Amino acid sequence: MSLRPTLSVVIAAKNEAHNIGECVESARFADEVLVLDSGSTDGTADLAREAGATVVSTDWPGYGPQQQRGFGLARSDWVLSLDADERITPALQAEILAAIANGKADGYEIPRLSSLCGRFIHHGGWRPDRTLRLARRSKAGFTDHFLHAHMTVDGRRARLRHSLIHYSYGDVHDMLEKLDRYSTGHARDMAERGKRSSVAGAAARGWWAFVRTYLLRAGFLDGSHGLMLAIYNAEYTYYKYLKLVHLRRPPGRPEIPTEPV
Repeated sequence: MSLRPTLSVVIAAKNEAHNIGECVESARFADEVLVLDSGSTDGTADLAREAGATVVSTDWPGYGPQQQRGFGLARSDWVLSLDADERITPALQAEILAAIANGKADGYEIPRLSSLCGRFIHHGGWRPDRTLRLARRSKAGFTDHFLHAHMTVDGRRARLRHSLIHYSYGDVHDMLEKLDRYSTGHARDMAERGKRSSVAGAAARGWWAFVRTYLLRAGFLDGSHGLMLAIYNAEYTYYKYLKLVHLRRPPGRPEIPTEPV
């Protein structure tokens, strides 16, 4: 009689006290829940342990290397990468268990349903937002991009139907904080790949991001939140390319004018 395949859920977290308890609870069906905590100061580690996770205190080598580290520490046949602001629904839980039991693929893409300031978004490019998250541990890996690191699998992929719930942007403050952090990270990734930009190019790309999100991808169907998302995408795109300009050509200090001003 063959043993059933086992599953480890790997969560990288720092200062996620407001999220980690519910996140771990949603993953408790797994054989192991690993939380890699990189220096939290808000009680994240203790809350994760209370919820039933195994906590490993680490440094922060970057998102991709951190997830790869978690895969190396995991003890199960399968690994599932989860973020602290994500939740696994009962329907998705059942689908995950069925997928690893039949083993017809080596990795599975999972759609996400993401929220923006209190409302789930169904258009504007945010759905179905399929992302590879579940794979056989022996075949799973992670890229080392600074910002948009993603899971990889050496083998056949398939798709699950039920969605991860993603509480992505809680309020406007959260949007602005992530806009600055994510645009900086994306600019660094582009610079490392040798990408170039200009101020005019950044403005044009930002304008196009708005049109693509709001009109071509039907963001207007999400009402005022769809408009918020389109503006956010426009600003995010503009600033990541503007930051790329300054990463490649850091601005110097202007000389003091010799004429009266």
